[in-house]
Amino acid sequence: MIIMDRQEEWLTGTLPGQVPAVTVGQLLREHWKLPKKTVHLLFQGKGVRINGEVVNQLQKIQPGDAVSLWACQPEPLGLEPRRGDLAILYEDEHLLIVNKRAGCLLHPTPSNLDVTLDHLVAGYFAEKGIEAKVRHVHRLDRETSGAVLYAKHALAAALLDERLRRREISRRYVAFVHGQPKQESGTIKAPIGRDRHHAVRRIVTSGGEQAITHYRILDRYRGGAQVECILDTGKTHQIRVHFRHLGHPLMGDVLYGGKTGLIDRVALHAASLQLNHPFGEHRVIVEANWPDDLLQLHDRLGSG
Repeated sequence: MIIMDRQEEWLTGTLPGQVPAVTVGQLLREHWKLPKKTVHLLFQGKGVRINGEVVNQLQKIQPGDAVSLWACQPEPLGLEPRRGDLAILYEDEHLLIVNKRAGCLLHPTPSNLDVTLDHLVAGYFAEKGIEAKVRHVHRLDRETSGAVLYAKHALAAALLDERLRRREISRRYVAFVHGQPKQESGTIKAPIGRDRHHAVRRIVTSGGEQAITHYRILDRYRGGAQVECILDTGKTHQIRVHFRHLGHPLMGDVLYGGKTGLIDRVALHAASLQLNHPFGEHRVIVEANWPDDLLQLHDRLGSG
């Protein structure tokens, strides 16, 4: 692992002694797992230097050499900055993690003119003088609250996208479901596809894409349960569809058979996010506090 420090538009670090001599191309593709397209663009733009000299992919690099990557060029935000409350859970020169409130759309859509979380992040970047495109690494449904990860430059985005694809970013969710699942823990392996009778809804179907949800019961109440979920895949509405498939839809989830008597939105929260920092030696672990409506739901269920 090379620890990279940001110096204006460049990331610079020193190849440690335990890494064998390799070509620069091998270092970027095999050690950092950068996508081929990202590597190609870096070299095409003369954005790779060894000890201050521009190099090509075949240049050998030795332990102790200084590696510099042109990865943080100023960019337009990509959308209109809007000011508003932004609950920041973690931030450094490469990453931003925020706690999304329920009801806030993550990103703009052609049919929606509301202020989204991406707009609020753009407003924060503008306020702080961060000249970077707004890039969320993963998504949450509009009604789901919790931790969302953003990359603050293109190289961080490429690395995080690849780690998400390789399931190296761990996301833990908390859900409240109707009824009592029989098992204390388990794994739901059920393919998910579109419901041809509904524009938004997804269903478990043999023709769908693989989807895997691990769960365990955290608490049981009369008529419901609190469930922890960890995903191996990230399909649209995955937790909601899988628990509907089990016969235990999420509370408040009217799209999948849930009821709104105790909460007026889907009772789902992205409670924590963990990853190895792409440019450092530490592990980033964040916990997103429960919003008031979930705390109230927990109290009501526990007292009833």
